[in-house]
Amino acid sequence: MRRLVGTVASGLGMFLVVLALLLRFYVSDAAVKFPLNTFTISTLIGHDVSYFSTTKLTELSGVTMRVTNTTKGDASAGTSARAVYSTFTYLYDLTNKQTFDYSTSRMAFDRKSGQLINCCGAAVGTDTHVHMSGLGVLFPLGTKQQNYQVFNTTLLKPVIARYSGQATIDGLATYKFVTQVPPTKFGTQQVPGSLIGSSAPSVTLGEYYQGTITDWVNPTTGVPVAVTEDQHLGLRDSGGTERIVLLDGTLSTTPATVHSAVHTVEKNVNLLNLATVTVPLIGGIIGIILLVVGIAIVMRSRRETVAVAEDYQARPA
Repeated sequence: MRRLVGTVASGLGMFLVVLALLLRFYVSDAAVKFPLNTFTISTLIGHDVSYFSTTKLTELSGVTMRVTNTTKGDASAGTSARAVYSTFTYLYDLTNKQTFDYSTSRMAFDRKSGQLINCCGAAVGTDTHVHMSGLGVLFPLGTKQQNYQVFNTTLLKPVIARYSGQATIDGLATYKFVTQVPPTKFGTQQVPGSLIGSSAPSVTLGEYYQGTITDWVNPTTGVPVAVTEDQHLGLRDSGGTERIVLLDGTLSTTPATVHSAVHTVEKNVNLLNLATVTVPLIGGIIGIILLVVGIAIVMRSRRETVAVAEDYQARPA
């Protein structure tokens, strides 16, 4: 009976050790991915912002601007390998109580690396033919201390986000990435000549973007928990002189948005650690204990059996 107990214990221990190894190095790695179904709202605020009002046909300055980014996952378009997220960005002038601008994007990306995939109706605004590459909504799971290519929805091409050190945001460890874009032309726009003092009915000006974007990214989940965007959009003539300022200002995530993002990330990090570290570790320890105890019981039972047999053979006939 004792040998049977030992055999069962050692067998169960071996099973738990193998299961722990599978959970740690295979199952958890395959299961940990960006979710298909997500819904997040982040808010940025900028003070002393300037922009050109198309309703008043003049530049407004000293404005407080609110930017609301609403991101929703399209689970039906996702698979085990990819996710598809749509984002609606709305800019509202809190000072003058009016809408400034809005934009949309739809991005498909790898559920582990965050790398963009050109499929599933991916688009920026109504442009469904734009070729996307680099990172989109999120940084990779297990973000590294290195530079990354991040797709810019204004320039419609990737730009470099440079690793710039570590920082603690609301008690959460993050990696800091800084993207610096020099003045870059990305299109043209026709405007009434009167806006720039020209006698021509309309003039064509170049659209230019420049800015510095700073992301604070949790390396475990790849989620940016805070961002600061120093942006300047303007229209320039053929000589390179800026004639109209479309937008100028610094926008930063609100404390409430940062707190909410940090809370969500901390919860997800705890779940990841439970699935990839805690459960495999506990299972492995219990398995090793059962294996050792089981083997000890079997060996002891075997020695006792041998001793009994030897004692029996030593008795006189």
